[in-house]
Amino acid sequence: MANFKAGYMDPTVENPPARLTKNSGGVCMMNNSWRDKQNPSFINFISSFLTSNSFRLNFVPISPDFIFNCGGLSVAFIFVTQWDCCNAESIFTRAKKLKGQFAHLYVVVSLPTREQNDSFVASYFKYEMQLGRPTFVPVQDIEMGFEKIVKIAHSCGVCKQQDAKSKLKAERNQSVQGMENFLKVLTSIPGIDNHDANSLNQAIGSIEGIAKASKEYILENTDLSAEKTETIVRFFRDSKFYLCPKIN
Repeated sequence: MANFKAGYMDPTVENPPARLTKNSGGVCMMNNSWRDKQNPSFINFISSFLTSNSFRLNFVPISPDFIFNCGGLSVAFIFVTQWDCCNAESIFTRAKKLKGQFAHLYVVVSLPTREQNDSFVASYFKYEMQLGRPTFVPVQDIEMGFEKIVKIAHSCGVCKQQDAKSKLKAERNQSVQGMENFLKVLTSIPGIDNHDANSLNQAIGSIEGIAKASKEYILENTDLSAEKTETIVRFFRDSKFYLCPKIN
């Protein structure tokens, strides 16, 4: 039973379901050479699993074994389906090399027996791998391994989308606050109300732009009256006007 934990930071649940949420989906790119080394029945399993989770599968000559694109994020995988201690050096060397090329890289290793797990752990430290760089994910069988791969890719994509939504929300809040400040400044001008301020915002867009705009430009591009336009121009340019006390 595989129980290796060093560098293991699997973002999925312990026993992922065979099918992800109905919002799953994305693109999976599989390495041609990796595919040709696998049993055709396993490739059929992969194809069926991807289809059931709304992933499109492409076969391409890429350097990792898989690259998933979910939610605008690319996640790369090395998938070792048969652990061979005699080939350990090439596996770890490849992992180190690809880690420098991909910000999100996972190495999934099938370790069905205790002996293979012990061999893998010994090799991991022999070749001085840095914990979590990249993350290694041990699994008991290759079907579980691929399900883990899809689950990890999906989880990373969801996190990316949530982060993007948080940024959009923050930008939206900042925009609302900016508009509130904009309205406060303009409605502090005698005779200017919210409608006038919104009209100026749509036509010019910033307080600095309004301060520099000519009377003629404001009249041509807004529905403000000549009297209000004169007031705005005086407010920003006539120190005797904008420095005098205002009584509402």
